[in-house]
Amino acid sequence: MTDLLHNHIPALLYGSKILASEVLSGANDFANVLYVAGDTGSDANTGTTPTLGFATIQAAINAANYADTIYVNVKKVTAGATDPANYTENLVIPASLPGLRILGMGSGRTQGGLPQLKVGTATTSPIVTIRAAGVLFGGIGVNGAGATGGGVLLDADASTKDAFGANILGCHFKNCVGSTATDCRTGGAIMWSANGGSWQVRIAGNNFYKNVGDVVLKGTSVSVPQDVVIEHNTFQGIASAVDCHLFLTGGGSGMLGVTVDSNTFADVLPALGSGSIVRYADLTGCSGIFSNNYFAGSYTTSGFGAAKAAAKIPTTVGIVHDYSDAGLIVREA
Repeated sequence: MTDLLHNHIPALLYGSKILASEVLSGANDFANVLYVAGDTGSDANTGTTPTLGFATIQAAINAANYADTIYVNVKKVTAGATDPANYTENLVIPASLPGLRILGMGSGRTQGGLPQLKVGTATTSPIVTIRAAGVLFGGIGVNGAGATGGGVLLDADASTKDAFGANILGCHFKNCVGSTATDCRTGGAIMWSANGGSWQVRIAGNNFYKNVGDVVLKGTSVSVPQDVVIEHNTFQGIASAVDCHLFLTGGGSGMLGVTVDSNTFADVLPALGSGSIVRYADLTGCSGIFSNNYFAGSYTTSGFGAAKAAAKIPTTVGIVHDYSDAGLIVREA
């Protein structure tokens, strides 16, 4: 479990060793707990205890009911390895499972500290597709190497599926790219489809590293997302690997009431070769607040504004208490 999740579950924060099933009992008597043990499990198991865990995460999803919790164990890493042992799957959380919780049982939001997902056989599809409301996806690593479908897709069509109310907490995202390797507008680590939709999403406490795009709104053809919170994340480079950390404009409609607060942008200005956006953020069309964020590089009265080089932030989005190496950032006219 990540530090962020510990802080929201007092029993874990204070060192409780009681079983997960006991933690949930009383809090939600309708919820079941399922386990995934990639090294020792089998998809023929019931998944109801750690010793009867599934081998794959998708098998646990297929066996789950709405509001169930799935705990995913890390796979054993051999000595000398430079990458975690992976769950190589394309996950789909169907609309029939609102409130599903998928939680990694790792040691923190580092690539080696979390159970990690890599793409399965569908290399042009997202590694994780969420189509249900109120899903919690936490404490999982997502490595997009070898894939061109991006990391986590919030999938909505205003009819049969919609990932509104999603929480993505304490995860690690690396190497995520869309169909065009130099254009964040085609996909990234966490993304909305060209339909938009999926309101009331919270993206908090995650670490992003070497993704062409980190949080990407591809479009808003069905619905403009509203009430999206992006907070306490670390957005890293290296600068030459990133096109844009936050591309929230979609086709120009943006998001309504978006909050971008208390994030760290740890690399200098994105500088992906042949990149399409090459900015920290593009919030064209958005309304909301951009506050308490910290940036590598030197910006004070230049670079942040409606059509500026470092971050496109329209006057409908407030710029409050953001800092760079040079001090307080203010809006450029």
